[in-house]
Amino acid sequence: MPSIAAISTYLPGTQVPIEDLGPKLGLTEMQVKVFRRYHKLGLVRRDPDSSLLDLLRGALSRLDGWRGREQHVRYVLYARTIPVIVPYPMNPLHELCAEFGLGHAEAFTVTHQACASGLQALDLAGRLVCADADPEALAIVLAGEKSFTIEAELIPETSFFGEGASACVVRAHGERDTQVSYYALLRGDLDGESDAEFQRQYADLLADAVQGAIERAGLAVADIALILPHNVNVIAWRRVCRRLDFPLERVVLDNIATQAHIFCADAFINYQTAVETGRLKRGDRYVLAAAGQGPAGTFSAMVFEH
Repeated sequence: MPSIAAISTYLPGTQVPIEDLGPKLGLTEMQVKVFRRYHKLGLVRRDPDSSLLDLLRGALSRLDGWRGREQHVRYVLYARTIPVIVPYPMNPLHELCAEFGLGHAEAFTVTHQACASGLQALDLAGRLVCADADPEALAIVLAGEKSFTIEAELIPETSFFGEGASACVVRAHGERDTQVSYYALLRGDLDGESDAEFQRQYADLLADAVQGAIERAGLAVADIALILPHNVNVIAWRRVCRRLDFPLERVVLDNIATQAHIFCADAFINYQTAVETGRLKRGDRYVLAAAGQGPAGTFSAMVFEH
């Protein structure tokens, strides 16, 4: 089974209160108060002086497990929420690969599942290295975007997008974090044009995806030590946990108030928080979970063993 050999993240140092963003985004004072008091959002990461390449460089430069083994990095996957994130002909992914000596790798973007594309890319990376002729083959999965348009700053009535990036190394075998299962529930009727229906069914369908990944792993909900979520808001995860009968305190929600929703990078950022705070122990089974509203509504989850 594929495993994650290393994870790194990069977050800009500037945190902007959501009250400062409200006027630009056309939000009333009451709408901002609802975000803070009800959804438990407060600060958003921003760095107006950095580029997308700077964000990705910040994460990759901190990543262990591949330096000195560049020749074994066969694949670089960039998970994105938004299909177009820089003006043509700029290509920060290929610039990054060239800068870090990875120009030989197959580099491509995974984006059709919106905010769930990070899990899709992680599963695809595992499949690629497991099928590769080189038993030492590595894949690097990148995530993170700039909030460069109104649509990339706000999910109406749900969350704010923050800036940051993550990177991880995936290999075909290893003992650090082994992938046990992946489950993706795609709903073509819940595309980007059906916001109200997507929100109405959100908690139930995400809970179904988590349950599906757990069952595919041959486990029960009680066997799961932690859920590492995407950081939309706290109230959404309360509803998912109620549906799963899973304790809310075992969902890593620490970063929602201070970072908001960092596109596809949330699960990886929350992994680092879980490790740094001692909430993941050897042998623990944990879930990465995400939802995305793109060409279809996607609700996905993965089970790993730490």
